[in-house]
Amino acid sequence: MWHGAKNLAKKITAAGQLSGQKILLKWTKDIVNHFWFCCKTAETDGHFRKLWSSVLHHVTNEHTWYLGKCLHDCLADNNEREWLESGSQAHKALEKIVLNKRWLKDVHRYLPFRSTCQLESFHNHILMYASKRFSFSPLVYEARTLLAALDYNHHKNRPPLLNKEGQLILRRQYQKKSGRWTVYTMKEEKNYSYIPDLQAAILRKRLDSDRGCPRRRILRPDDPRTLGLLPSVQPPAVDTIVESHVSRGLGPGNTHQENN
Repeated sequence: MWHGAKNLAKKITAAGQLSGQKILLKWTKDIVNHFWFCCKTAETDGHFRKLWSSVLHHVTNEHTWYLGKCLHDCLADNNEREWLESGSQAHKALEKIVLNKRWLKDVHRYLPFRSTCQLESFHNHILMYASKRFSFSPLVYEARTLLAALDYNHHKNRPPLLNKEGQLILRRQYQKKSGRWTVYTMKEEKNYSYIPDLQAAILRKRLDSDRGCPRRRILRPDDPRTLGLLPSVQPPAVDTIVESHVSRGLGPGNTHQENN
């Protein structure tokens, strides 16, 4: 679901960058939300197509048409939303995206309404402890991944942050691609209350150990460092390499001469 919604947002954003279609950028978030709603509500491909195609009517302020109607409540009369004009350049561009055959062919993958957002969030959490910018040994990387898992599991259900009146504290965020403002709910600060227990367990294991700390560690059998370098191509004979070797700027007849 998350990847499908992201792919859809990319297509609408790319179309909105073109001249005469800037209005699509203001509708990106709403169309993606409608995609989530369709995937959550529909049970068959036909039901999804019916719900999904209704967005082409809604964006033109047409909420009742010959073959159906929108499922939302009546909109307020003072709605200041900028609607698309039916048959305009922007509306035709959106129609190509919504009714794209390749897009509709993958509908069955989204109907179970499964999302990998939690997994994506955890992978992003691992990068906080084990960044790709640095190299770690297998044991250190394993330890950092376990620390990331402890942090993630302990704080994943943090309650929202409330003010003195008991109301949710919201923050504004500007989306550069869509050119619109959105809000998100603030959460309570992390407390890391599990760290004292972790430190106590480490100290207890150190005290109960009958061996000294400064000792040479033997690599485990499953440690990838025991395999050494693993080239994907088997090395040829030395004579074969010498025959095919050519120094820079020289022809085959001067393979062993230095180019000064």
